[in-house]
Amino acid sequence: MDCLICKLIKGEIPAHKIYEDEDFFAFLDINPSAPGHTVVVPKKHVSTIFELDENDLGKLFKKVAEIAMHIKDSTLPATGFNIGVNHWKTAGQQIEHLHVHIIPRVAGDGGGAIQSIVANKSDESLESICDKIKIN
Repeated sequence: MDCLICKLIKGEIPAHKIYEDEDFFAFLDINPSAPGHTVVVPKKHVSTIFELDENDLGKLFKKVAEIAMHIKDSTLPATGFNIGVNHWKTAGQQIEHLHVHIIPRVAGDGGGAIQSIVANKSDESLESICDKIKIN
C-alpha cells in the first residue's frame, strides 16, 4: 500500500507526533492553517467514516475530543476549534486515509465558520431539498 498516512503511522516518514496508542495516531499538519493544527487518524486504513463501525467511529471522535481539549489546555492560545473531515476529492480529501482535522482558533485569526468554506446557494426551497434527503 502506498498510503502517505500509513507510512507516517509506521514511522517510514517523519511526523511531529503528538499522540499515539494502539488505535489512533495524531500529528501536526505539515501545512497548518493555524498553530497546533492537528490531524487525528485511525491506524486501521479506511478512506472515510462510512467504513468504520459504530463503535470505532465513536472511539475516533472521542479521541478527537480528548486531543482538542488537550490542545485547548496547553500553552497555545486556542479559544475555539474547527473540527472537520474532508470526504472524497470534491470536498478536498487529498489522501485516501480517513483523517480528522483539529484547527485551533483565536479571536481575530481571519478564519470563518465551517459554513464559510462553501458558497453554493440554491434557489430551491428548503422544503424541496428536505423532501429529497429526508430519512423516513
